Amino acid sequence: MCGINGEFIFRGPDRVDRSALDAARDSMRHRGPDDAGSWVSADGRVGLSHRRLSIVDLSSAGHQPMSNEDGTVWIVFNGEIYNHRALRAPLEKAGHVYRSQSDTETILHLYEEHGEGCVKLLDGMFAIAIWDVNRQRLLLARDPLGKKPLYFWRGADRIVFASEIKALLKHPSVPKRVDTAGLYHYLTLSATPPPLTMFAGIQKLRAAEAVVIERDGAARTFSYWNPFSGPAISPDATEGELTERLLALLSASIEKRMMSDVPFGVFLSGGVDSSTNVALISRLMTRPVDTFSVALAEDADSDEFAYARQIARQFGCNHHEVTVTPAMFLEFAGQMSHFQDEPLSDPVCVPLYYVSKLARDNGVIVVQVGEGSDEIFAGYNGYRDVLARQRWAQRWHRCAPPFVQNMAVQFAPQRQADFLRRIRDGEEIFWGGAAGFYETEKRRMLVEPPPLSTWSQIAPLYERARTEGGDIDFLQQMIYVELKQRLAELLLMRVDKMAMAASVEARVPFLDDRLVEFAMRLPAAFKLRDGTGKWLLKKAVSTFLPADIVWRPKRGFCSSASNMLRGPIMDHLVADVRASRFLADIVRPAALAALTADPHANSFKLWNLWNLALWHRHWFE
Repeated sequence: MCGINGEFIFRGPDRVDRSALDAARDSMRHRGPDDAGSWVSADGRVGLSHRRLSIVDLSSAGHQPMSNEDGTVWIVFNGEIYNHRALRAPLEKAGHVYRSQSDTETILHLYEEHGEGCVKLLDGMFAIAIWDVNRQRLLLARDPLGKKPLYFWRGADRIVFASEIKALLKHPSVPKRVDTAGLYHYLTLSATPPPLTMFAGIQKLRAAEAVVIERDGAARTFSYWNPFSGPAISPDATEGELTERLLALLSASIEKRMMSDVPFGVFLSGGVDSSTNVALISRLMTRPVDTFSVALAEDADSDEFAYARQIARQFGCNHHEVTVTPAMFLEFAGQMSHFQDEPLSDPVCVPLYYVSKLARDNGVIVVQVGEGSDEIFAGYNGYRDVLARQRWAQRWHRCAPPFVQNMAVQFAPQRQADFLRRIRDGEEIFWGGAAGFYETEKRRMLVEPPPLSTWSQIAPLYERARTEGGDIDFLQQMIYVELKQRLAELLLMRVDKMAMAASVEARVPFLDDRLVEFAMRLPAAFKLRDGTGKWLLKKAVSTFLPADIVWRPKRGFCSSASNMLRGPIMDHLVADVRASRFLADIVRPAALAALTADPHANSFKLWNLWNLALWHRHWFE
């Protein structure tokens, strides 16, 4: 895992400033404390920089920026390519000469053979920048699920890119301004939708997206992976056949993510996903698995230590725990905006940082985590509830006269009003599983609401789901929307940024491309059955996990905002929100007063606003 950055000047007399390039690179030292490097082309028009967290091929041969044999192709790369050894053999047979054992070098040679099509052949997580000297062309790419971020800013004469926004802000040409649209959509989605960020002019690549910038600055963007591209599930497939196939895919995914030349472990909450990771990885190891758990002090809702210890004992793990006190919580909350770059409205960021730090403090550099399972296998109770409301919505839209629908929208409380408005206006009712403020709430809350609707960001995702998936059910459409927005831009961003804040690499076995393709083709009956989510996964793992682990009710990581944000933490949050000059400028006083008057009922909304206030204070005040 690393941090990358660079610049391509395609017009005008300017040349890359190496000192500015290195300053941007070193603002991301936490992403790569082990090594650093830079390269500037002979004509000064291109510069690449890299911070390295050494994981595969720890020798100096893995140093980046890296070139091919004759220096005609250069790369900086963040991530891991799990099939790099399988790709290497045919490349060597074709005449490519290797100087290292690194996956980075395989990407270089693969690009020489396949050009921009090389990204389709990579199995892993990545943010990649490749400079083609002969073609005078820059290729930027983000992995299929969006596990690794890649940001860029484009001016009239250049493009500047980096793994983190803070690196872009080191460049003298990049302005620092709030993006009004990004802020507006963040309030609903809890993270900005790509390509927007909270900084005007700074964009991020979407998951499974690449962009080619030619010598004259012309840019061409393309998507290279479709989560529905896997084979169809036979209607005659039995539950036994599907559980066997699922376990084979998951076991292969976990095994390939054990690729490492440094110690690795597992984040263990005691839930079905992390317990499955531990069980399957323990089969492949000759030493105890290092496991790491976190809870909040004096908070029974977040404390799953008993379940984690049960799994650790069963599989003979080397188990570690950390309890986050309110003082610890508030201490990191003050630093959080620096590592997030833009607000990520999920209080899980705080315990996630501390459990990552726990791993690092115990010498573990790589961890496997359980993100993605609840999305691809429909583990959230909210999905079941949305499906029930969708059936009601269809009947309401069909049967209620227009004047009745208008009156319902006008007189219903805010959230219900927005739900009814979506039905009336022909919008889908599900916009994501981490909604902060609905459209109706934002328009009543903001001093000057812009002429926007966050539906403009969600509607294209439903259109793409139906185009790419064909005849798919509404649950499959919902999951597609989650993959492209909430998972990629909130959940995976928080994992990447909080783990990297502690210089730890997090790997996500439930989001292996092949496993996702299989899950996306599964009919809803194999995901939701008898009121239980993740049905097929739970049946598959019930042969080796205890029943009280597999079938216990779903609990979020450290539970929820309502239990994490209380006591001195909530008191501090409310005081900060009330004192924020930025929030006072954009939120109506009456709306802010109403939210803070009943903070526990509005805990997630207040976390959304607190993140915003902390972010603005850190970057602009």
